[in-house]
Amino acid sequence: MARLRRKACIALFLFTLFVFGTLMGLRTLKPSDGFSDLAPGLELLPMIAGKMDRRSVSRGATASPDQDRPAGSDTKAVVSNSGPEGTIFYDVHIFYYTWYGNPDMDGKYIHWDHILVPHWDPKIASSYPRGRHMPPEDIGSSFYPELNPYSSRDPDVLDSHMEQIGASAAGVLVLSWYPPGLADDNGEPAEDLVPAVLDAAYRHNLKVAFHIQPYRGRNDQSVHDNIKYIIDRYGDHGAFYKFTSSTGKSLPLFYIYDSYLTPPESWSEFLTPTGSHSVRGSAYDSIFIALIVEERHKYDILAGGFDGMYTYFASTGFSFGSTHQNWKTIKAFCDGNNLLFIPSVGPGYIDTSIRPWNNLSMCTRVNGLYYELALQAALNARPDVVAITSFNEWHEGTQIERATPKKTANRVYLDYQPHGPDHYLELTRRWAERFNKEKEQWLM
Repeated sequence: MARLRRKACIALFLFTLFVFGTLMGLRTLKPSDGFSDLAPGLELLPMIAGKMDRRSVSRGATASPDQDRPAGSDTKAVVSNSGPEGTIFYDVHIFYYTWYGNPDMDGKYIHWDHILVPHWDPKIASSYPRGRHMPPEDIGSSFYPELNPYSSRDPDVLDSHMEQIGASAAGVLVLSWYPPGLADDNGEPAEDLVPAVLDAAYRHNLKVAFHIQPYRGRNDQSVHDNIKYIIDRYGDHGAFYKFTSSTGKSLPLFYIYDSYLTPPESWSEFLTPTGSHSVRGSAYDSIFIALIVEERHKYDILAGGFDGMYTYFASTGFSFGSTHQNWKTIKAFCDGNNLLFIPSVGPGYIDTSIRPWNNLSMCTRVNGLYYELALQAALNARPDVVAITSFNEWHEGTQIERATPKKTANRVYLDYQPHGPDHYLELTRRWAERFNKEKEQWLM
């Protein structure tokens, strides 16, 4: 018990230092550090830079999903929108999950009733509760969604989500994807939802990229098959995202989560021109983005033939890749090897509703200050793309989706007060506009 008290005291001390340092850091930053001119509505110019060919495209009225849609359109450009959701930017990506269910749409709760994951050390695990959550009053999240514990199959929910993503100015939702019939350990197959997500995104002029999740038996060959399946099935949809490379070629872009689970020698068989089943130069050639967790992974990513790397985790210090201070170094490595670097920025992190023993990974939001520091760190690295972790990963408390205050007999949920439910959507928009404005200055 004494040891646990010492750990708790250390954690409290570190948290106090973090809050104090965050507040002092924000007070000492100058306008040139990126905190000036955050007002929305900035007018942007077309630009050409590095690995991207950005073109200014005017958006007119949105066609219905049943009308002809441009296949393989260049969605890497900055796009103007005179609609109520404002300008969106295809160089701001946001991770999106469709694994939620409720009795009205699915006959039961899915994911909202997440289990309490036991610690891997039995001695530590014995000190924490076990079981699972019991929605709707008790859900597997420290926050509570404004839409209540919803189903990802609800068309009204999908439409609300696309409206919120558009309001945030993120132009590309990165859909967590498992092959047909497969799912994560706590969910159920949801690949059949992809057409509805694409159609909903299309109605809001958003694009959809795919986030290939680790599944049992995943390897270089199975991912090759996955890519063929996705492109054959969805590649002609108007909402299917394509990235314009430095050569001017427009290609699909895929994020590969936990890519390090497969050795680079295997990836190279798929991702290098001389590989035994190379995708390069074929109808399925794409931009493949690997996850960097440890520092050594950047060399594995290069050797494996990937086109870039992303960091995903919203908790700075959790991994080498997610640590903000390392992003300039990672970007320099990527620049030197013609790779994309996509830093992933989150508003905070708290997963103790499903991992009650994981307090040390918690990053408190501090009313949005943590998010702004992370966004500034991303801009300081001058990336081609910024990814937001996440729109709706409620279990890990990284969501920017609207949340509502809620108190039950047994729980008090966190919320966004003193700000409103749109606070993190609004912050994202301000910084997306800032990101694209600063890109103009980088090229001058």
